[in-house]
Amino acid sequence: MSASRVSGGRAVLEVLRAAGVDHAFGVPGESFMGLMDAIYDDPSIRFVSTRHEEGATFMATAYARLTGRPALSMATRMVGGGHASIAIHTARQDSTPIIVVLGHVPTAWRHREAFQEVELAAVFREVAKWAVEPPAADRLAELTFRAARTAISGRPGPVVLAIREDLLAEDVDAPAVRPIVAAAAAPEPAAVRRTLDLLRSASRPAFLVGGGILAARATAALVEVAEQEQVPVFTGWRRPDAFPNNHPLYLGWAGLRSPELGFRRLRAADLIVAVGTRLGEFPTHRYKIPAPGTKLVHVDLAAEDLGGHLQADVACVADARLFLEALLEAGRAMPPAEDALAERRRANEADRAAWEAATTPGRGRARDGYVDQQVVAARIQPVLDRGGILATDAGNFAGWPARYLRWHEPGTFLGPSSGAMGYGIPSAIGAKLARPDRPVVCVVGDGGFMMTGTELETAVRENIPVAVVVLDNEQYGTIRMHQEKDHPGRPIGTRLGPIDFAALARALGARGVTVTDNAEVGDAIDDAVASDQPTVVHLRLDPDQLFVGDDEAATDTSAGALAQPASRGA
Repeated sequence: MSASRVSGGRAVLEVLRAAGVDHAFGVPGESFMGLMDAIYDDPSIRFVSTRHEEGATFMATAYARLTGRPALSMATRMVGGGHASIAIHTARQDSTPIIVVLGHVPTAWRHREAFQEVELAAVFREVAKWAVEPPAADRLAELTFRAARTAISGRPGPVVLAIREDLLAEDVDAPAVRPIVAAAAAPEPAAVRRTLDLLRSASRPAFLVGGGILAARATAALVEVAEQEQVPVFTGWRRPDAFPNNHPLYLGWAGLRSPELGFRRLRAADLIVAVGTRLGEFPTHRYKIPAPGTKLVHVDLAAEDLGGHLQADVACVADARLFLEALLEAGRAMPPAEDALAERRRANEADRAAWEAATTPGRGRARDGYVDQQVVAARIQPVLDRGGILATDAGNFAGWPARYLRWHEPGTFLGPSSGAMGYGIPSAIGAKLARPDRPVVCVVGDGGFMMTGTELETAVRENIPVAVVVLDNEQYGTIRMHQEKDHPGRPIGTRLGPIDFAALARALGARGVTVTDNAEVGDAIDDAVASDQPTVVHLRLDPDQLFVGDDEAATDTSAGALAQPASRGA
């Protein structure tokens, strides 16, 4: 092969490198061996072979979230693609730029329902941001480039390339590649001025911010604007690291498992400035926010999402950092009135005190002989205080970390907006690969562990030391909670059998310990974090400690402390 000719697999790889891809994850498959063979010759890309395509794609999403660069996931035909689909959907709802290559049936056998054949591009068109099947080998580089650019442009998201097996082996012209970068949209000056006017005239404004703050590296600008205008900040659901939680203007995340007082404060707002967030079901408390009469400024990268289900008073397509920097500059040129700032400070101090009282862990309702979930949160907090990263699976147990933990730096939290169980352990592995200098803790329920927990063997084989805290109540806790609320005393299908997770961890090559005493939780977590190998801490929980709100009723005496106009209540 001449220097100007390369294999189709090599052409795809050259474009992926131009997009910043340096990690690939997958279960090897014969339908994309041409791409794997190209990776073999390229030491700049690390290939991590996983136990399941879902785990591989969750690892890719975590890696991409923390680095800001796309990661590659690979799977074969529909069986591998189907396994990966849950993680692709999660990347879509999380606005995470990953590139998924699905090996496809050879051209000569297409459209005969060959082995594992379906129309992959059509299947994933409604799941991914974009999906395509290149028609010929000489289009591979072009369409890989377009896929990579689509993944990182506008609202980021997952893209799927369904590549027929034989195309990766064909000779093609070597692609001319340049680094692929996303354009940053600057705000319209009129939108910035109008936002400042609304902020200055509001009596109870609030910021509601999301993943766009993290993607744009806009936290520092947000802090400055919030301080300059004395406006409290709510982060979107599962985006708590977008704003430092120890800041006096932080009032928690909006949505599931947040204290009721946060909902009431957002309902009481006469202005909400939403930046870098979709106004989806949970950040809006099931579409009750903004309340009728509340003015709305919405700043995000996707014009079609602005306002959510409402018409925004100001709708601005812009990069979050560029918008906030422009707003900061406009505010400095026309400083706010000091008497207005003083009034806001008094209200903000009261709100913050109420939030801290409702979110400081103590002792919950767990019975003797079980580990208490508030105690677990308190024992994990020192890891976050040292700059650690927490990856949480989906499940009822996640309510306690959501309520009681504090994040102080961007890029220290990972959780699936899609609510996909099985996310935690693979995402912790991806996080440790992205940030090897940081301790990484995964919290996962017994249900979620059994979905992707075999990826612990991947962590062992690849020497990736993560700490996994298994919160085991031998049930599907979220569904049991809903059953007890809607059909008291009639649980069905939610009981799970006992598993020795510490022994299972050891069978996979990791360390494993079991804890049933609250006094032992902190040392066990510290030892797991300090270990140079993957470690599982198995905590046995009270199956009747079902809902973080039940604990709140016992420990939070300040739920009514948040002042608000009576006409704007929930």
